[in-house]
Amino acid sequence: MYDLVIRRARLADDRLVDLAVQDGKIAAVGQLAEDVRAHRLWDLAGNHHLSAGWIDSHVHCYPSSPIYHDEPDLVGTACGVTTVVDAGSTGTDDVDTFYALTRRAKTNVFAFLNISRIGLLRQNELADLADIDKQKVGQAISEHPGFIIGIKARMSSSVVGQNGTRPLVLAKEIQQENNQLPLMVHIGNNPPDLDEIADLLTRGDIITHCYNGKPNRILTPAGTLRESIQRALQRGVLLDVGHGSASFSFEVARQAIALGILPHTISSDIYCRNRMAGPVHSLATVMSKFFSVGLSLPQVIACVTENAASALRLVNKGRLEVGCDADFTLFDLRQGPQVFADSEGQSAAGQQLLVPLAAVVAGEILLTDEGKAAHVFDL
Repeated sequence: MYDLVIRRARLADDRLVDLAVQDGKIAAVGQLAEDVRAHRLWDLAGNHHLSAGWIDSHVHCYPSSPIYHDEPDLVGTACGVTTVVDAGSTGTDDVDTFYALTRRAKTNVFAFLNISRIGLLRQNELADLADIDKQKVGQAISEHPGFIIGIKARMSSSVVGQNGTRPLVLAKEIQQENNQLPLMVHIGNNPPDLDEIADLLTRGDIITHCYNGKPNRILTPAGTLRESIQRALQRGVLLDVGHGSASFSFEVARQAIALGILPHTISSDIYCRNRMAGPVHSLATVMSKFFSVGLSLPQVIACVTENAASALRLVNKGRLEVGCDADFTLFDLRQGPQVFADSEGQSAAGQQLLVPLAAVVAGEILLTDEGKAAHVFDL
């Protein structure tokens, strides 16, 4: 007797599968026998897509942040996203408070700890090197091993002031002193120059805002990939989208993808303002934009499931395999004319829109507004 059985779910590659859930874990995947019993049976009849639960690798969901804030479930399960990773909203000053707040959320919440103790209290959190306390960062990481899964350094002129790459050098030292935790690095306006930043990065480090349209971007003025980024990718550095209000350009994404420079992860950089007023709206909206710049449905889904879980070292998430967490996203791929906006005021036409219908977290079914309105599930 399973807790939940989902029958005839359509995967991104159009295969139909059955899944069984027991005690919050995937207990079986494949074609289940007709006489399998469960407390809850959910037959999708091949009419809706299912994937491992979507992971948004870059959000801002600390409600008390004065600059970028939101509620975990508003950017998570309400949008069909089962796991969110807050990207540096908090530093050591307030990470304990943030952790306590996340325990009430239905969404799985993790954090990249800002290397500045103040987090995003102000826009230039790395302008004063005295705010980087390596000992306190290490202490916070040891106190929240299941919550803090990496560290964050924002490396753009408005953040670092006159400090150049020195905050990144300190971030790499912190990383080395704390089991080589993933390091996410924000790129934006220079100084410091992107070449200087890229040359400091090593395998597993994550460049977020990888398709921003600013002069300090991954492409040269001639439209080729910067040599420093090519070297970084060869070392195993990863590219994350981190769309946000000012960090995604259709033109840059289209050119880069045509060169074979694909994102490892697609993330939203969502918070209340760009969720409600755009251009982000939701992770699903950001994902849908990539159909217009050359990615397929399986590629897009991989960027928010297996690729994200691998980059973040979330070993029990991102895959539809026995023993993994029973986190799923159920969604439709709707056909019809769409117009999408980037962060540069440009638009792109599309023909496909991802519409999340439900998030399943550890076997608990949480319908989105679209799922409730569609009346497609007998729950």
